[in-house]
Amino acid sequence: MNETAFQNTTACYNPASGELLGHSPVTGAEELESIVAQARIAQQVWAKFPLSERVNYVLRIRDWIVEHGDEIAMTIHRDNGKSPVDAMATEVLSSAIAANYYAKNAKKFLKPKKLRPGNIILSYKQSTIYREPFGVIGIISPWNYPFTIPFHEVIIGLLSGNAIILKTARETQMVGRKLEECIQAADLPDGVFNYVNMAGKNFGQQIFSLGIDKLFFTGGQRAGAQLMAEAAKTVTPVSLELGSNDAMIICEDADLERAAGGAVWAGMQNSGQSCGGIERIYVHENVYEPFLELLKSYTESLKCGLECGKGMDYGVMTTTEQVDTVNRHLENALELGAEIFVESQIPESANLQNFVPARVLTGVNHSMDVMREETFGPVVGVMSYGTDREAIALANDSIHGLTSSVWSKDRKRAEKIARQIQSGTVLVNDHLMSHGMAETPWGGFKKSGIGRTHGALGFEEMTQPQVVVRDRLSFTRRALWWHPYSEKLYNGLSAILELLYGKTLRRRLKGFWYFLTIIPRLFRSWKTGD
Repeated sequence: MNETAFQNTTACYNPASGELLGHSPVTGAEELESIVAQARIAQQVWAKFPLSERVNYVLRIRDWIVEHGDEIAMTIHRDNGKSPVDAMATEVLSSAIAANYYAKNAKKFLKPKKLRPGNIILSYKQSTIYREPFGVIGIISPWNYPFTIPFHEVIIGLLSGNAIILKTARETQMVGRKLEECIQAADLPDGVFNYVNMAGKNFGQQIFSLGIDKLFFTGGQRAGAQLMAEAAKTVTPVSLELGSNDAMIICEDADLERAAGGAVWAGMQNSGQSCGGIERIYVHENVYEPFLELLKSYTESLKCGLECGKGMDYGVMTTTEQVDTVNRHLENALELGAEIFVESQIPESANLQNFVPARVLTGVNHSMDVMREETFGPVVGVMSYGTDREAIALANDSIHGLTSSVWSKDRKRAEKIARQIQSGTVLVNDHLMSHGMAETPWGGFKKSGIGRTHGALGFEEMTQPQVVVRDRLSFTRRALWWHPYSEKLYNGLSAILELLYGKTLRRRLKGFWYFLTIIPRLFRSWKTGD
């Protein structure tokens, strides 16, 4: 095929070897306009499908993942740079589990909910909350978990009756196209699921003007703020997950081997490119030294290199831009007095690109970028602390708050500490993996984002609550508070205060008597008056 055939495509390369993996067609502005219009029409039909039919479509998607799991994992490995095991565990397996969970629980999450009356006076009014789809949902997903992050949102959106327009990261288009193939394998009605490949800025500016009903975005804080500003022009709701600078607190009674292993996994897997990955570690001063020795041993043992195959522990970073960010944060820390305590071995692969060793820094403090900003790379800083209060203050000294963790053999103590940490998710004796729990909400505090995905709350984000209020006394001529007004009506209505909340029985009985005097107006017409 000649070069002109690829002029309107995105070229995709393996970040480790530089190998050309393929090309992804670019979506034009006029094409996007047509896609949104078709999605609008398709969604109105899709929302009328019985939920059981939508569930069957999703189960077909789950089955396709099962049949093509290795193919998906290796596509992620080659396009993103993470290890095959990371691709299988954190993206393929978690997506299949999610599809099954959402399909099995959609009926419960979308079920109409009857509300109990708030007081006896209005108990004849019955309210029911229905969950209605927004309509056309836009999803912008990142390159660090290019399959599973958008997958959760796509599946919940489809089950909720929405049409989906998915824009994945340009850096991992081969994974995006594999996800497109996965969803299309269910043979959904035309226009219900739509895949686009555009620059994020262009998509964000255009999609709101085209009348998108809600946007879900996972990415950086600056891009998220820009999207919020664009959304404000059309008053379009958004759900944002904007990363973090996660803290890990290790108590003096923690299982240090488990804690060190968890720190290496949650801090270094996917080359540290996890929104909820560990970046800050706070260790009780009594166990600081033995913990560091374990951390050193585990970090040095990481296997990296193309020759490791599916036994690779640790891959490469996805983009050179992110490599630059990591190096800049590292240089800042070293200039301010930090030291590299340990780093992983340099791989034997001569042509390995975008490789950054896993590094553990000591001598760090909160004036350094690695302890204040999202580094999003294989670097963790370790500090000691003396009291639980000090550890909590250090963990909360951040503009971020996506996830965090507490490590202790005393579960009650760990949970007490956890409840004082300002983050959307706090794990006890583990970290990061809650994104793979389909039932568990995902989202953060502070500048880590707005809204939640996954679980029951994810279905709430994909739908709007509509309340229908039924009047069981509709056979009456009018309500108590309707016109015409009179002093008698005023006294009767004010008596309800005494009836409901009077401090003595006498006051309540008096209120009840006056209330009874206005009951007959329910059965009189307007012309009759009181």
